[in-house]
Amino acid sequence: MKKMYSVILMVALSLTLTGWALAEPANDDIAAHKSCKYCGMDRGLYNYSRMLTEYDDGTVAAFCSLHCAAVDTANNIDKTPKAIKVGDFNTRQLIDAERAFWVVGGSKPGVMSKRGKWAFENRNSAEEFVKTNRGQIASFEEAMKMAYEDMHDDTKAIRERRKMKKMQMMQPKPEAGR
Repeated sequence: MKKMYSVILMVALSLTLTGWALAEPANDDIAAHKSCKYCGMDRGLYNYSRMLTEYDDGTVAAFCSLHCAAVDTANNIDKTPKAIKVGDFNTRQLIDAERAFWVVGGSKPGVMSKRGKWAFENRNSAEEFVKTNRGQIASFEEAMKMAYEDMHDDTKAIRERRKMKKMQMMQPKPEAGR
């Protein structure tokens, strides 16, 4: 009888451990790719706009936003994306970027872009967002095209912000008590 309990316990433990190993943590992509490949931003802080591209050669690239994903796509013209995922704005879970309902523009500024570009798994969520924040519902192709259209102005603004931060960091700090 003891031997049977031991076997049952070992099987149960084995199945539990196998289940844990196969279960995909909700944000395992963030643990594997903590920062954006291009701008260095923390992808965990921007889990609602983060992106992950898997290329046909097996490489994976991780980004904070559609802006940085567009930069990568342009820089890797000879690689074909096999899968493109994006964080759902509401659930923060990765979804298929090409099947997502994108909201472009509106009152909420984007990540690395003045014009926001947000992804939603279902149309109802995108429509609710538009009611509150304005913008227009778009396909992935339309959102990506707008990311390229915005690239010059967004890059210029990023450079200016970084220049200002650098200047602020270089200024001597006033001594306390003076």
